[in-house]
Amino acid sequence: MTRRGRLWMLLAGGAGLAALLVAACLRLPDFGGDRHPYGDRAVRASLARRTANTVSSVNFDQRAFDTLGEMMILFAAVLGCVVLLRQTRDEHRARPEPAEVARPVRRYALGVLPVALLSGLYVIAHGQLSPGGGFQGGVVAATALHLLYLGADYRALERVRPIGAYEVGDALASSAYLVTGLAGLVGGTAFLANTLLPYGTFNTLSSAGTVPLLNAAIGMEVACAVVILLARFLDQAVEIEGESGT
Repeated sequence: MTRRGRLWMLLAGGAGLAALLVAACLRLPDFGGDRHPYGDRAVRASLARRTANTVSSVNFDQRAFDTLGEMMILFAAVLGCVVLLRQTRDEHRARPEPAEVARPVRRYALGVLPVALLSGLYVIAHGQLSPGGGFQGGVVAATALHLLYLGADYRALERVRPIGAYEVGDALASSAYLVTGLAGLVGGTAFLANTLLPYGTFNTLSSAGTVPLLNAAIGMEVACAVVILLARFLDQAVEIEGESGT
């Protein structure tokens, strides 16, 4: 196909997408209204499934299939990063030398690290009850580990961050989400249908059926994925050098 043909195809596809977006926007509820039909339905469905956090109900129950797609985008991004930033033949690893860390920075980083890590795990565990969830808590927990890099040195971070284990954890978490969805099919319902477990008591950790399971899988996948991403970029900046020493 010629360059001009590709351009016309792009313009035609963009025009079709723009027409669909305009048609969708024209059917949206009035801006600033006191009633929202989609929000009302989402809240009713959330309460029916004993999920206190409506956002988590939307993410892991009402549109859990869409969340699966979002998770796979992150998984693919991590896979692409691992492939692109792998060590090549003209590169070698140089062990980084520990750097001097100012005492106030060391104290602050090492003091905040356990608090930040526990906060991330708390946000994941309470995703069906309060604002937050697997996506937010996973990022907090993963970045909390890297306070060790600021407060100590790169070798200390490496000891608590075995990349192989996190790569396995990323794959297992993604598989757990898929297996939970397939269990619905085995149970005679739909893929990712929230019908496998009892809904429990409202506003408790054991409520919301499969929402806590999917939320935990997302939290583990996001945490492992962010650790792997940061590790690959840190390797490039700290350890891997080319033949010229840069």
